[in-house]
Amino acid sequence: MARSGPRTFDRDAALEAATLVFWEHGYSGTSISQLTAAMKINPPSLYAAFGDKRALFTEVVNRYNATYGRFMADAFAEETTATGLVHRLIMGAAEHYAEGSHPPGCLVIAAAANNSPGNAEVSIELADRRNANRDLLQSRIADAIRSGELPADTDARGLATYVVAVIQGMSQQARDGVNTETLMAVGEMALRTWPVQPMSAAGRRG
Repeated sequence: MARSGPRTFDRDAALEAATLVFWEHGYSGTSISQLTAAMKINPPSLYAAFGDKRALFTEVVNRYNATYGRFMADAFAEETTATGLVHRLIMGAAEHYAEGSHPPGCLVIAAAANNSPGNAEVSIELADRRNANRDLLQSRIADAIRSGELPADTDARGLATYVVAVIQGMSQQARDGVNTETLMAVGEMALRTWPVQPMSAAGRRG
């Protein structure tokens, strides 16, 4: 009897399904059986196509950042001022995290929740990704201080950490059921604390 060929499936559709499962349940809370059911493949096909659960998750996070979370990379790439960048990051998070067509919050933030000690590497990987964004934001804020966009006494590290804390907090609030309108209001309140360069004496006289 002729042996049947390898099972074929839509790899991108399978990754989309895995993304939603990890996003909803977190890394530790997601089982192989949940993944195979959502991805509509059997365990041997999952391992053959994606490696193990850990490798699949890394691919999912990369895909998330290139799709659902792309608003952050786009903001860093397209905004020329720190003020415009932070406005876009915060309001983009408010619009995205409770949007309704996908699990709430940010996968990179939420998937690390309740990880067991055995999954510490996953938590570290996600923290490294979040910290890289904070460090990049800090660099942009430092540039804005040097250029005169922001006051000279601005604490670049503290301000970057504050912005990240606001965004992470909005992710958790969305997970807790807060809607987009409320998150937008939170974002606007946070932006009112953004430092502004005081007007010069000449500017005040004008």
